[in-house]
Amino acid sequence: MPFTSTTHVRWPDVDQNGHMRTTAYLDAAEDNRMQYFTSAGFPAAEFAARRIGPISHGDDIRYRAEMRLLDPIVVELRLAGLASDGARFRLHNKVIRADGRTAATIVTTGGWLDLDARRLTVPPADLLAVLTALDRTKDFADLPSPLARA
Repeated sequence: MPFTSTTHVRWPDVDQNGHMRTTAYLDAAEDNRMQYFTSAGFPAAEFAARRIGPISHGDDIRYRAEMRLLDPIVVELRLAGLASDGARFRLHNKVIRADGRTAATIVTTGGWLDLDARRLTVPPADLLAVLTALDRTKDFADLPSPLARA
């Protein structure tokens, strides 16, 4: 089962066409991911204490159906890819409307930033376990580590 969270389309989430704007989809996905980490014992304070944080290298958003003001939203999270050392990951969020239709999918490729050295790092074992505990997508891929030497 994927990790899920619920929310709704807020007033600042709507664009001039009356539907949910791009950055609101990204915000919903990011919030869902942080809710997952918090539920698994890694709230923002824990990341800060360990001097490590998740960063995004890029997002791929695919729109399927419109969302409008105050529409309820369910956001799902699955693991779509992971480097063997955990330094790079790919997370898949699905935004689902109340009628069950997929409104959008967001695939985010990211990594772990050492907050002191300001470079990518390998996550601690317990954080890696939190990632690997996620339900995997059908197209899960083993990713190359950005830290591997050529």
